[in-house]
Amino acid sequence: MTLQRYLLLIACATGVLACSPDEETTPTVAAEEPTPYSFSIPNTFPQSFQVPADNPTTVEGVELGRFLFYEKKLSGNNTMSCGSCHQQDKAFTDGKALAVGIQGKDHRRSAMSLANLLWVSQLNWDGSATSLEEQARVPIENEVELHQSLAGAVQKLQVAELYPPLFKKAFGSETVTEENLLKALAQFQRTLISGNSRYDRYLQKKEELTPDELEGMKLFLTHPEPGQGLRGANCGDCHGGTLLSLQTFHNNGLDVELKDNGMGDITGNPRHNGLFRAPSMRNIALTAPYMHDGRFKTLEEVLDHYNDHMQYGSPNISPLIVEASNEVGGKTLQITEEEKRKIIAFLHTLTDTTFIKDKRFSDPFK
Repeated sequence: MTLQRYLLLIACATGVLACSPDEETTPTVAAEEPTPYSFSIPNTFPQSFQVPADNPTTVEGVELGRFLFYEKKLSGNNTMSCGSCHQQDKAFTDGKALAVGIQGKDHRRSAMSLANLLWVSQLNWDGSATSLEEQARVPIENEVELHQSLAGAVQKLQVAELYPPLFKKAFGSETVTEENLLKALAQFQRTLISGNSRYDRYLQKKEELTPDELEGMKLFLTHPEPGQGLRGANCGDCHGGTLLSLQTFHNNGLDVELKDNGMGDITGNPRHNGLFRAPSMRNIALTAPYMHDGRFKTLEEVLDHYNDHMQYGSPNISPLIVEASNEVGGKTLQITEEEKRKIIAFLHTLTDTTFIKDKRFSDPFK
């Protein structure tokens, strides 16, 4: 007789437990808890960020999210995944003016980069989502994008051999649910941190920039004050901070007659018509074409727009842009061709080659 069996009989005989004569006990095995994920934050980045209390980031949740991010079963015809429009070698954009869905239809906007979303509280070009969990549902169910009901995606994943064990490791149950699917995608996207460009190494005093790159950086970050002899390109007013975006929304003078109301369609406030999120400039050399509708193919075209082609009659145009000129009383920005060249040289220092090759973010099916 085993010691466990002997102790059980004693407990039954003394009335401590109500037992049948032949009852055996089965040891209770505690469910294995997922492993907390440790974010690697560059010391020049903001050290504070918010993660939803009901979706803590875990190693197992991130791994599940990585598989789901590249899983084509999330699309209605099993031909596309999130990774189709957010490709790692392009800093998680797709190189197209407008995103294209499973039926070959153009979306009305371009695919945004997914880098450093850990610090973004209003997502998408129009700020329509306030969490990555909320945002993840939209492209799956959007009929122009993946065109797949979330319930349908859950059914596909539940019968796939790969996923029930991964969901169990991440969330304690082999049952695939809509909520946990979205949570896992959000967890993976929070880990997409890009902070190892030449610019970052310059900030950390590990590398020097060239004189032209330094001058371009100064121009990029400076609001012009011609009365004080201070020249600048005014970029930092919207794309400032070490994340190179202040997470603000602006009308940057693309059109007099708006073709897309942007944030105005979300809030219903006409003063928000034409406002779009100022994206981060990190990896900007990899994310062409530019603007919410991909109208500019090159960085040169972008600078030409701000310098020479601003539509000052556009509704709700940003005053930060309207008042910027390098000439006293000037009506346009008026930076020189040489200054444009230096700014673009600086923008190329923002490319993080380790980010676009990091195996942790790559397609696990390849």
